[in-house]
This record gives sequence, C-alpha cells and structure tokens, in this order.
Amino acid sequence: MVFNSIFFIFCFLPVFMLIYYLVPGKLRNLLLFLGSLIFYAWGEPVYVILMLFSSVFNYYMGAELERLYYDDRKQKINLIFSIIVNLGILVFFKYYGFLLNTIGGITGIHIPHPELSLPIGLSFYTFRNLSYLFDIYLSKVNAQRNFLTFAVYSTMFPYTSAGPIVRYADIEEQLDKRTINISKFGTGAELFLKGLAKKVILADNLSALYAGICSHSQMSVFTAWIGILAYTMQLYFDFSGYSDMAIGLGKMLGFDFNKNFDYPYISTSVSEFWRRWHISLGSWFRDYIYIPLGGNRVSTLKHIRNILVVWALTGLWHGASWNFVLWGVYYGLFLLLEKFVLQKFLDRMPSWLRTVYTMLVVMIGWVFFSQTDFGALGHYLGTMFGIGAAGFIDRTALYYLKTGFILLLISILACRPTPYQHFKRLVRRRPTAAVVINLVLFALSVAYMVYNSYTPFLYAKF
Repeated sequence: MVFNSIFFIFCFLPVFMLIYYLVPGKLRNLLLFLGSLIFYAWGEPVYVILMLFSSVFNYYMGAELERLYYDDRKQKINLIFSIIVNLGILVFFKYYGFLLNTIGGITGIHIPHPELSLPIGLSFYTFRNLSYLFDIYLSKVNAQRNFLTFAVYSTMFPYTSAGPIVRYADIEEQLDKRTINISKFGTGAELFLKGLAKKVILADNLSALYAGICSHSQMSVFTAWIGILAYTMQLYFDFSGYSDMAIGLGKMLGFDFNKNFDYPYISTSVSEFWRRWHISLGSWFRDYIYIPLGGNRVSTLKHIRNILVVWALTGLWHGASWNFVLWGVYYGLFLLLEKFVLQKFLDRMPSWLRTVYTMLVVMIGWVFFSQTDFGALGHYLGTMFGIGAAGFIDRTALYYLKTGFILLLISILACRPTPYQHFKRLVRRRPTAAVVINLVLFALSVAYMVYNSYTPFLYAKF
C-alpha cells in the first residue's frame, strides 16, 4: 500500500483513524501494530514475515545487550552478532546479485543467480533497528521491556516504506504515552496534504518531463541541463513529499517526528546541503560510523579516510550499483575540498553565488545518481558540457523549455521557504482562505491520481 493512492486516502486511512480515535488509549498500540502489518502486507504479503523477524530478533538482542551491561566482552560479542544478522539480511536481499556480478566481472566467470525482489523499506527498518541496538550499547536508552511497544516502533506504517529513519530515543516516551487532539490532527493532515501535492502535482509531472528528455538519444547542451534540472526538482519533491506525509501521519497518530528536509536547495555550500538533505540518514552515518571511526578528532589522513568511508557507504546504501558508490565518493571529495581548500574562497563570495556553486555541484551529482549505466552516465555528463552534444540549443530544448517552463518555475519557487512562510501568515490572518487553498490542492492531487498513471516513490526502492 502506498500513500499516493485512492485506496489509502479514501479507504484505509479514514477507517483506521476513526477506529484509532475511538478505541481506549491502552489499545492504540495494538491497533497501530496490526494496522501497520496490514499496510505492509498489502504490497508485500511474504516479506511481512521478514519484517516481523527483524522486530522479534532486535527486541530480544536489545534485552540481551542491556542484561550484559557489566560484561563488556559478552556485550560486544552480542552487538557484533546482531550487526551481522541485520546486515546479512540486508546484503542478501539488496546486494546479493550486485556482489556476484562484481565477482563475475573481475574473474570473468559468469555466476548464474536468481533475481530477488527487494523487500520494501528493508534499508530503512534495518537502520532503524540498528540505531536502537547501538543506543542501548552506548547507554543512551534502556531496552524496551514490552514487545508490542517495540514492535510499534519497528513497524509503524508512516515511516516503514521510505523513512525517515526515526530513532527510538526520539519517540521513546511517545510510544507509551502520546497526546491526540483535533488541533494536532489538523496540523498533521495539512502536512500530509502538502506532501501529497509535492508528490503527485510536482514530482510526477517533473518525472514525465525528465523521462521525455532522456528518451532522446541525442540532445543539445541546453536540453541536457533542462533534464537534470527536472530530475533535481523531482527527487526533492518526491522524497521530501514522502517525508512530509510520514511526519504528518505521525502527528495525526500523536507522534512528533523530526524533520527530514530543511530546504536543501537554498544551501550555500555542499556541507550545508548535506545538513539539510535527508537529515535522518546523514545523522545516522555521522553518529554510528563517522564518530566511532574518530570523526575529525584524528590525524588529517585518518580524517580524510573517515569522510571517504562514510560517503562511499552512504552511496552504497542507496543502491546495489557502482554509480551510487561513485556518487558517494563524489560528494566525499567535494566535502574534503570545501574543508581543506575552498572554504576561504567561499567565504568571500556573495551568498547567491555560493548557492549557484552548490546547485551546480548538486545537479551534476544527480547525474551520477540517476544513471546506473556508466555508458549512459558518461554520455549525459558529456552532453551537459558539449561533448557529443547536438549543438548548444535546438528545437527540442525550446520545446521542453516552452512546455515545462511553468512547472519548473513553480518547482524552483516551491523548494524555497518563502511560499510556506506566506502561507503560515495567511493561516493566522485569514484561516478560511488557507482552508480553501488546502481543499484546492487536495482536489488537484486527487484528480492527478485518478487520471494519471501511478508513479512510485523513488526512495521506496532504497
């Protein structure tokens, strides 16, 4: 089941919320757990068993880690064992074919293997459960005694499929006691609607624009840049839209999840961009990989190593393909350049020029991200810089500029905080007008869902 579907919005969600608000508070966790299983099993009936195994295993290992608190050796052995099991499952389903193909490419020996479908949200709930175990080991949280409470955290449907990676420590108290009221429900519903509009009105149309451009074997420089601009906006509205919907659903259920995006396309450096983009994943790698490796409190060479390791792993997390590793290393190198070389130059630039520089780096980076085939990747990058391009500008570029101009303009404006600040002021001054705007957005979103073909969330495949 997915958020951007007629069935979820008009059947599952209203029925579930009605029951959720009517049942006694003590039964809400049970209802949320069962509802989450139904939500997941709707699209993954077999892999729901895998998700349940992950919940049971990590609940038990959390209790063991806490029990062995005064036995450092045994506690460390149990932590390593739990890491191996969690990552073993992730590697088997996500990287099994990739590893065999890589070995085959190196040795020249073809290794036949069946293609395994990736369980939806596997990377997200694996990292979520690992963060729980790490925090117990580091004495940041206590192990949850009640299995149902932990299972709610592990399987909760708002963030099961595509994040954000909510940490147990952030909602520990809310799992046992949370407030639900009309005001919080309304705030959550508005945030859900905002995310829905981002997805179906902007991201899906941007996806069609980018797909149309990529269908041309030859393109001009200008066409290639229009295409990657469309993809840049599509990816942001797709994933930030999902995050808004997940956080909004959480509020409707009484939870307060941390934000996952903070207007990343207004950043004035690559470092700032990654403090604003996919915040939950960035903080996960920072706290559980970068800092344990020594962070920046080590020699310069080790610091460089730590950054490159973290970013290679960040890239690999996104997909079983070398282009993602290359994408991660690309950002690792730019972060190192900013830290050791470019920072003095950036400090002297006006903020608008720093934003232009950041967006150029980001847009080029999304080419690595979007093209899994190295031949296609090299061809697209070359075209952007005039290598093998059909001129600087052609009729195709003018056609896509004409047909996509309004969409791209709205997208550029909507990825900045100013429109939302104006809307908040409108809510305070003229609440009726704000309601009308929300209803119009909802009607447009539903119309797009009814008349357009279904487009899955990009990050659901990670």
